Amino acid sequence: MKEGSDGFVRADQIDLKSLDEQLEKHLNRAWTMEKNKKKQQDSDSSAVAAPAATTTTTTATRQRHEWEIDPSKLIIKGVIARGTFGTVHRGVYDGQDVAVKLLDWGEEGHRTETEIASLRAAFTQEVAVWHKLDHPNVTKFIGATMGSSELNIQTENGHIGMPSNICCVVVEYLPGGALKSYLIKNRRRKLAFKVVVQMALDLARGLSYLHSQKIVHRDVKTENMLLDKTRTVKIADFGVARVEASNPNDMTGETGTLGYMAPEVLNGNPYNRKCDVYSFGICLWEIYCCDMPYPDLSFSEVTSAVVRQNLRPEIPRCCPSSLVNVMKRCWDANPDKRPEMDEVVSLLEAIDTSKGGGMIPVDQPQGCLCFGKYRGP
Repeated sequence: MKEGSDGFVRADQIDLKSLDEQLEKHLNRAWTMEKNKKKQQDSDSSAVAAPAATTTTTTATRQRHEWEIDPSKLIIKGVIARGTFGTVHRGVYDGQDVAVKLLDWGEEGHRTETEIASLRAAFTQEVAVWHKLDHPNVTKFIGATMGSSELNIQTENGHIGMPSNICCVVVEYLPGGALKSYLIKNRRRKLAFKVVVQMALDLARGLSYLHSQKIVHRDVKTENMLLDKTRTVKIADFGVARVEASNPNDMTGETGTLGYMAPEVLNGNPYNRKCDVYSFGICLWEIYCCDMPYPDLSFSEVTSAVVRQNLRPEIPRCCPSSLVNVMKRCWDANPDKRPEMDEVVSLLEAIDTSKGGGMIPVDQPQGCLCFGKYRGP
């Protein structure tokens, strides 16, 4: 991995989400192909015996990367999340509860050997970065394995072998689920102000750490934040994260999620770590309000309004000015005017939560009626 003259690590065009597209669609077919491949090898065992032995020897003697797991210590269990870009399973690694994300290297032979080699190289660079991250507000990366035929999925009906084009990423398992789900559960009663500020601090400290490591998350949203058993917030899902380029012009393209994306990203302009600061401002509003930003607007409407009309979520009148100040500074239209995340941490630490200040549910006396009609269950 190359470094620029200013010390920023370059990892151009690395995007983990491109490594695991359409996993669910192709997994069963991949298994079938693998079985057919093995049958073919068995039917021609005399011809392939020597090459197979050579391959085994090469694999056995290949030195493992420091981030590589020992597949024999991994048990993959049931699915806990599904999506366009892969499946996440519960699992156990070396006796520890873990979450396992399965990735697909190729689509039924549609990718060339060169393309797969390029994906492997990019993946290797990326996980080497995540392996070194260590912070209480960042989900702990345990390890990964690439294209191993030693993987097994444990199901109710026994074990199923994995095709060799499947790899996996192993991270700590966080039982509290996504922050967004927690906020939805509290949509009516809202959160105590002390809880709001603590969760915001957890997220701010995690982002501040990532930025200190020259990493831009690029998809900061409450869905990508997980809670442990003590309700500590940890940043997860580095699917579209990138090591920050030394030249902002090298980072372009609409990456992120509607409602959280900074104007410069929506507009296709160059951006840097300040796009995460903008997204944090939206998350801070969401944590305080336990509501969703722009739930009734389409993509085109949000894009136009955020970029051209400076649309932002409506801040409730009951929100303390100290928190309003952080929100507004973070989602300023000008990236240069947004604070660095370490300053955001300091601003949040200075907020006095002893006298309350949390959002008052709308169905209580003196409730905060800033939103007009109430949305949600």
